[in-house]
Amino acid sequence: MILLTALTVGLIFGVSIYMLLGKELKSIAMGVFLLGHGANLAIIAASESPIGKLPPVLGASGQPTGAEVDPLPQALILTAIVIGFAVQAFVLSLLVLTWRRTRTVDIDELAGPDPATQPQHKDATTTRMHEEQPVPTSTP
Repeated sequence: MILLTALTVGLIFGVSIYMLLGKELKSIAMGVFLLGHGANLAIIAASESPIGKLPPVLGASGQPTGAEVDPLPQALILTAIVIGFAVQAFVLSLLVLTWRRTRTVDIDELAGPDPATQPQHKDATTTRMHEEQPVPTSTP
């Protein structure tokens, strides 16, 4: 079972890295989401197996018996899932906003042309537009 979980975590990490290297924002976002899920699965896989253990509730004596499952990894994963969903909602809303404003999610198109490769000549119309114009004053 540990080998299967380790292979699954490795596969999820591999797919997420592949998606992070994509050229579209939606694949990059999906890669980030998968990376978080892979990390959650890795933490659960690294914790002890809860099979055959008691829930972490104290009995009538109020003392732990030593056969309880460790609740810390489960609490960490639950917190990570909640935070992950909030981050996913935020990233997806930014993705939709980017699409609505630019009509593209391609990284190269969003970056625009490289300013270092563009010629640096001044256009007379651009210079005139950016010059300060005198403010007309009215005299009574």
